Amino acid sequence: ATVRVPAGALAGVVEMERSVTAVLGQDVVLPCRYRAQEREQVEQVTWLKRGTDGHSAEVAVLHRQHGQHVQEPYAGRVLRQAEGALEDGAIVLRN
Repeated sequence: ATVRVPAGALAGVVEMERSVTAVLGQDVVLPCRYRAQEREQVEQVTWLKRGTDGHSAEVAVLHRQHGQHVQEPYAGRVLRQAEGALEDGAIVLRN
């Protein structure tokens, strides 16, 4: 996941798992938390899937004002894990 804050360069810390194990056919939580500094607010979290060829494809965008947009191959399969501020940008990938 990539995190965008309005102040430009990131001053806080992005916390996510380097690897997540999933069971085929089950839901999996993909964690991503931004530990913001004072007066920072996350504007957007973008989830990308990196292919074996090294190219990335957008999966979902979580935006503070515009809500959630999920790309067609993942429509109905991506949910935010928690409501509220985007400092918690974790998603649930279903099935």
